Amino acid sequence: MTKRWVRRPEGSTWGDWGEDDELGRINLITSEKVLEGVREIQAGKSFCLSLPLDFPGGSAMNQRRYPPIIRPTEDLAHKPDTFYNVVARDSIAPEYIDVWSDDLVTLWMQYSTQWDALVHQGALFDADGDGIAEPLYYNGFKPHVDIIGPKEDAKGDGSGSLAFARHLGLEHMAAHGVQGRAVLIDVAYHLNNTEDWVAVPMKTIREIMAADKVEVRPGDMVILHTGFANKILEWDKNPDASRIQAMYPYLDGEDPEVLEWITESQMSALISDNYAVEGWPAPSPEPHTLIPVHNLCLFKLGIPLGEMWYTQELATWLRANDRSSFLLTAPPLRLPGTAGGPLNPIATV
Repeated sequence: MTKRWVRRPEGSTWGDWGEDDELGRINLITSEKVLEGVREIQAGKSFCLSLPLDFPGGSAMNQRRYPPIIRPTEDLAHKPDTFYNVVARDSIAPEYIDVWSDDLVTLWMQYSTQWDALVHQGALFDADGDGIAEPLYYNGFKPHVDIIGPKEDAKGDGSGSLAFARHLGLEHMAAHGVQGRAVLIDVAYHLNNTEDWVAVPMKTIREIMAADKVEVRPGDMVILHTGFANKILEWDKNPDASRIQAMYPYLDGEDPEVLEWITESQMSALISDNYAVEGWPAPSPEPHTLIPVHNLCLFKLGIPLGEMWYTQELATWLRANDRSSFLLTAPPLRLPGTAGGPLNPIATV
């Protein structure tokens, strides 16, 4: 029993690492798991698993997310005594020879290669046993108390601009480091690099893992390679709006065996090169979650989701070298209160 709830969702990990836990299964990436990952290094070769953060281009994938806006900081010509300015060269003291460049960026945190934080999705659940379901997040954290909106936190001085999530933000993963053993499941290769938007059931995942001798150990981070990110790069920031939301294979969240595998495998993170790891379930007259894998991972188990990672070069190398496991280093930006965010994950083999 914790302060925030008296009953937890069936099969969840709420409270397993304490009533105030904000890491979920990232707790399974222990010092030993880091060493396991380091022991996977044989060739000393690294792969960048991030798309350029201005991809996919446009906003066809998600109308709430836009490409980053980058521009220089303010013109520093008004401080000629400190900064060199090639235009106003005659106005500066001759002893200063420095040339400076500073940038600022407006960044939509989940536009490109990203982590979904545990605060990214909650659900309705009766945690206090009064018969009424209420909105909650992982480990019973509550909206309007632990997770707040910009209007609730506005003070008029900008001080609340970063305080969306008082709890469950990505800064906790950043502080942890998120480095350990990971495995890649090469869906693209075994489905003959199909571009069709097809659900991949657990039966197929098992067959792929058996063929490639993939072993998912407790605490491992699991990456699915589908080929989606390759098409994103091919479009070169001009994606086909008629295809981008429904293309390439995805994990079948409506398959109960998929959800069982995620639960029982003790994986610490689930990652894919596609838009959302999973697809969208069929309409139902009964109340249901829009995306079952997100509900299971973010709300119940505390498993962060990685989306739109670039995995082609790593997958090619692993296949050529009869490998499937490696060291993954993947901390997000240490920006407090974020529900998702970009990163530059590195796989070392």
